[in-house]
Amino acid sequence: MNKGNHSSVNEFILLGLTDNPKMQLPLFMLFLLVYVITVIGNAGMILLICTDLQLHNPMYFFLANLSFVDLCYSTVTSPKMLADFFTNSKRISYNACALQLYLFTFFADVECALLAVMAYDRYVAICNPLLYTVIMSKKVCKRLMAVAYVIGTVDSIAYTCSTFHLSFCSSNVLNHFFCDMPPLFELACSDTYVSEIVVFIFDGYVEAGSLGIILVSYIYILTTIMRMHSTEGRQKAFSTCTSHLTIVGMFHGTALFMYLQPSSSHSMEQDKWISVFYAVVIPMLNPLIYSLRNKDVKHALTKALCKKGF
Repeated sequence: MNKGNHSSVNEFILLGLTDNPKMQLPLFMLFLLVYVITVIGNAGMILLICTDLQLHNPMYFFLANLSFVDLCYSTVTSPKMLADFFTNSKRISYNACALQLYLFTFFADVECALLAVMAYDRYVAICNPLLYTVIMSKKVCKRLMAVAYVIGTVDSIAYTCSTFHLSFCSSNVLNHFFCDMPPLFELACSDTYVSEIVVFIFDGYVEAGSLGIILVSYIYILTTIMRMHSTEGRQKAFSTCTSHLTIVGMFHGTALFMYLQPSSSHSMEQDKWISVFYAVVIPMLNPLIYSLRNKDVKHALTKALCKKGF
C-alpha cells in the first residue's frame, strides 16, 4: 500500500489484549492451544474430505473450502498476536498493517459468501434432490467458489483503500491486537465520514446479500421439511442443516454487532475482545461443529483412524 503524502506514520504499535504482565503467559498458552486446534481441525478436515471418496460431493467440497478459508483467516492474526505476548514493542509497519487488514477482510468476506453458497447447496439437496447432481455439478461448484473469491477481493480492496486513504499524523498506538478498521479510524486525523460510508455500503451489501440468500434458502428448506411424511426424513434433513445454521449464527451475529453499529457506540476494549471470538475462536469451532454433528464426517474419521491402527 503506497501511503504517499497521506501519512507521517510509518508504523503502528499494537497494545494487544492486555498490559497485565501476569496475564501474558496464561493468555499465550490459551490462544496457542486455540490456534493449534484450529490448524489441526481445519487441515484435518481438508485432508479427510480429499482422501475419502464418500465425501466427494458438493456439500463437502464447500466444507473443505470453508476449512481452508478458516485456516487462512486465523493465520492472518493469531501468529502475530502470539508473538506480541512476549515483546515489549508490538510494532507493525504501515504496509504490513494494510496487508493484514486486506487479508483479514478478504477471508472474512469469502467466508460470508461461502456460507450463502452452502445454504443454496442445502436448498437444492433438500428441495430438489432428484436434480441435485445436475444443478450442483463440478463446474457450477467451482464457479460459485470463484464468485465468493471475487466478492472477497472487491470488498477487501474497497475496505483497505478507504481506510488507508486517511491521514495518520499524530498517535500511532492501536488499542487492538491486529490492524482492524475501527481502531484505525480512531487514530485518523482526517475526516473519516466518506470512508465510513464506503465501508458501510460494501459491508452492508455483502452481509445483506449473504443473509438474504441464507434466509430465502432456509424458508424453502423449512417448508419442504414440514411437508415430509417420514419422521426419519425430517430428522436427516434437519441434521444436515443444524451445523450450517450454528456457524451462520455465530459468524453473522458477531459480524453485524462488530461492524454495522455506529462508530459513536464503539468501545475499543469491548470490540477488542469481541474480535477475539470473531477472528480466533470461530475458525476453531467450525470444524469441531461439523465433525461432531455430521455422521458422514465421523464415519470417515473413524475409518481413517482404523486404517492408521488407532
